[in-house]
Amino acid sequence: MKEKAIIRDLPIMVAMIIVAASACIAQDTASKSEEKAGKQASPTTATLSNPAPENEKSADDEILPYYDNYLKEYRLGPTDVITVEVFGQCPAYCILSKPIPPNARISYPLIREGILVAGKTVEQVAAEITQKLDEFIIDPKVTVTLERAMSTRYSVMGNVATPGVRVMDRKISVYEAILESGGVTKNGNKDKVYVVSYTKDGKLARKQVSLSQMESGKAEMVFLNPGDQVFVSGKGFTIEKFFDVLGKASAARLLFGSPF
Repeated sequence: MKEKAIIRDLPIMVAMIIVAASACIAQDTASKSEEKAGKQASPTTATLSNPAPENEKSADDEILPYYDNYLKEYRLGPTDVITVEVFGQCPAYCILSKPIPPNARISYPLIREGILVAGKTVEQVAAEITQKLDEFIIDPKVTVTLERAMSTRYSVMGNVATPGVRVMDRKISVYEAILESGGVTKNGNKDKVYVVSYTKDGKLARKQVSLSQMESGKAEMVFLNPGDQVFVSGKGFTIEKFFDVLGKASAARLLFGSPF
């Protein structure tokens, strides 16, 4: 009787085993699918959580206007290279890749005294040439282009190993400027670094920055504008003394384009 009962219940037991096995297989498949989906989603999540490219773009957006203003407001000086073109009047009244001489006066056809270009923008030079050519040429259209900027300078003074005046041939930070000047001496104070500039009305303005905080990443890097002067204060040389000397130095006005 027992054997008959076992045989009778056997199909039911087999069915239960099949159902249980199917459930296990389905659960295992679902787990693997979720794991695979998680692996596929992880790079996307990591990418979205990484703000580096956006930060780099933001930094570029802040730096790029510096170049625009640099070219627009650039004041010509000796050793700069310019090109002068008059529409429809080349080559007679065009000058290509002309280095500006030490006296900053370029010779030009029909203008006996030449053109003094020192301290002027290319737009100002073009306007002056246009005015002087107007009596010889009908409606002259003059374009002046800066080919190479060579005369822009900056200085590093105070408690650095090798203070002096240098040519600014690229964008440069306060940190780089001091590093290229041999670094801060033992008497210098890295937390009392000043960027001194001439304002539009010819006055001296100063901005205090901390070199030590820039080095440690606690402060943003500060970039110099053409004509800026970096001063490292410290023992025996204060910013007040530097201002006093700078205000009396006519050479500083010639080097850095002060309007007075």
